[in-house]
Amino acid sequence: MAERRMFSKTIIDSDAFLDMPLSTQALYFHLAMRADDDGFVNNPVRIMRLINATKNDLDLLDFKNFLIPFENGVCVIKHWRIHNYLRNDRYKPTAYQEEKALLMVKENGAYSLGIPNGYQMDTVGIPLVDAGKDSIVKDNKERNIKERKTTVFQKPTLEEITSYCQERNNSVNPNKFYDFYESKGWMVGKNKMKDWKAAVRTWEGDLKVKKQEEAIPYAN
Repeated sequence: MAERRMFSKTIIDSDAFLDMPLSTQALYFHLAMRADDDGFVNNPVRIMRLINATKNDLDLLDFKNFLIPFENGVCVIKHWRIHNYLRNDRYKPTAYQEEKALLMVKENGAYSLGIPNGYQMDTVGIPLVDAGKDSIVKDNKERNIKERKTTVFQKPTLEEITSYCQERNNSVNPNKFYDFYESKGWMVGKNKMKDWKAAVRTWEGDLKVKKQEEAIPYAN
């Protein structure tokens, strides 16, 4: 595995990235530095604890679409192939081939979840459009359009939010949460919300930080 990693200013200078807390940004850099040559990280929770980040930081990276997590605890850096390019003679394939098989590469080089249709995804961080596979690029575009049409966000009921908050034993007010996003049409910025539970966890983390700040006495 290569020892050096690069970061694209297009990604880390974006408002979406810079609006995140510094602890979340730091966690992203640490995860990317320890990722394998395909961008996979097998111990994100351990790295989170190592740098004194919180679960909220990890959840926020998922919520903001900077990470793609898998059920086995492994995650992949979504924009890995935009950040890094490795020569064939230095590239070592990831050990997580089953998870990699669930990914597609968008035209801009970013990973997205999906099942490839009878072909193997390119390796070594070369966007499909540069690989001379126009038919695959066209396939990806059609599949992504189809995904956007079929993946419809189902807004939660107040009862579902209340039940989830009780399950997590947090301080989030379900009524405020519901009213806030209902007034915004369940939008996060300019995008439709994807995961309301992740949003609840973000609120939960923000409340914890606020309580910690309020508990710090001011110097005279």
